[in-house]
Amino acid sequence: MAPLPDYRPKQLSLGPLEAEILNIIWELGSATVKDVHDRILTDPNRELAYTSVTTVLRRLTDKGWLACDKKERAFYWRPMLSKQQSDVIKAHEQLQRFLAVGNPDVVAAFADSLDEAASEQIAAIAKRIQSARQASEEK
Repeated sequence: MAPLPDYRPKQLSLGPLEAEILNIIWELGSATVKDVHDRILTDPNRELAYTSVTTVLRRLTDKGWLACDKKERAFYWRPMLSKQQSDVIKAHEQLQRFLAVGNPDVVAAFADSLDEAASEQIAAIAKRIQSARQASEEK
């Protein structure tokens, strides 16, 4: 997985429509309101006002997820982070919240509840952490 990015959005929490629109922007790379609106309306059972898309794009910009560029007469929104960078930041935040509990009994109870696949994954993570520590000590 990639290292923790230097840039971080001002606000990590996203509503369902914000997350959907952000995913569309990640897929397209850069998009206008019309591009996003048309993509959402490809679902025949879906209705969403054009102005609602504009509002969500502005909200995502305010939260630091998107940047807006004007090219000729159109506004184009582009992501400030890749999907992978976003996943790294979210995983880091979740881990920090988990570790903030600080109670070894809670952590032990969590570890006891893991299935074999999750336990193997935790062991692999621990091994990578140990390797990273050894590499940094050798510098």
